[in-house]
Amino acid sequence: MNTGTQAYKRIVIKLGTSLLTGGSDHLDKEIMSRLGSQVAAIHDDGAEVVIVTSGAVAAGRHCLKSNHSLKGVPLRQVLAAVGQARLMQTYEEIFDRHNITVAQALLTRADIADRSGYLNARNTFMSLMETGIVGIVNENDVVAVDELVESRFGDNDNLSAMVANLVDADLLVILTDIAGLFTADPHVHPEACLIHEVCNIDAAIDAMAGDSAGKLGTGGMSTKIEAARLATASGVTVIIADGRELEVITRLARGEAIGTRFIPAASKMESRARWMLAGLCTRGCLVVDDGAVTALTEQNKSLLPAGVKEVRGEWERGEIVDICTLNGARIATGITNYGSRDAFSLKGVHSGQITQQLGYDYGAEIIHRNNMVLIHRRADGTG
Repeated sequence: MNTGTQAYKRIVIKLGTSLLTGGSDHLDKEIMSRLGSQVAAIHDDGAEVVIVTSGAVAAGRHCLKSNHSLKGVPLRQVLAAVGQARLMQTYEEIFDRHNITVAQALLTRADIADRSGYLNARNTFMSLMETGIVGIVNENDVVAVDELVESRFGDNDNLSAMVANLVDADLLVILTDIAGLFTADPHVHPEACLIHEVCNIDAAIDAMAGDSAGKLGTGGMSTKIEAARLATASGVTVIIADGRELEVITRLARGEAIGTRFIPAASKMESRARWMLAGLCTRGCLVVDDGAVTALTEQNKSLLPAGVKEVRGEWERGEIVDICTLNGARIATGITNYGSRDAFSLKGVHSGQITQQLGYDYGAEIIHRNNMVLIHRRADGTG
């Protein structure tokens, strides 16, 4: 049950680099202090809060200036290592003034890709919130580098969606230096209009997002839309708003309409389904025909071999794969009864012929409905 005046009980707040630096080349402690005071206010009013923060690399860059010869990935690792300490020190100083304890959590995709790692991280965050501690989360850029793409979230927008799913958040707030999603880039098109509410993230919404990021940040509006897609698919409300707006966090926590609100596309999912949907350990993709799409999305059926048209990637029996339409839209994810080699042999085959085809049978379904999570897209891949 919610307490105080909060409309949401459990809130994940993502703070972007452009916001935390105020557009400069260093952390703006005055801006961070204002944001921290708002977090403290909703925390004291009963909300459970996790912060996903950017800014480590920017903090490290300001500290080291240009007195070094490092380039590329080694430079980013050093900047992240130096800057993360200063970033956390700033958060500790801010929340100490409000008698709130903070805890640092540095994550990579690999940390929560397997089920046990996912549950360990989840249990830690749940314990932190239960004891009134505010978790401060960032991607571990020291070990998750561009060359190791499979280990990276890629940007903190996606990380915030993963964390929101991880902790069963009611609300994900993505704060940046723009008021929300506009019909066009407002910096280029001053006539562009703010979109106040999005009920379905379709191709038109993706087109509005573009792909530009801020000078210091790694995620533009497109990554925020992708984060909203992931979070809303598992029942989390998402709001993209301007972090410079007066008392924006406290107002959003009360339910006030600010920025762009993304309506959840599904009811709250249990933890196992969230983990599957996050795609942290997806091994490949099964491309299915239109008949299979209808059976899965409209008739609540399992995926049978007859509907499989293509097998992409390599995996073993019991691993997680995506289910995609012929147009490439991801419509579901699930745990497979057959490895990729078997699935390739079975594509287009009637279930009654599995034993004849393989010499053994693990069941009539490639993926059983009980081991599948839908992503509520239309068969044409547009929504």
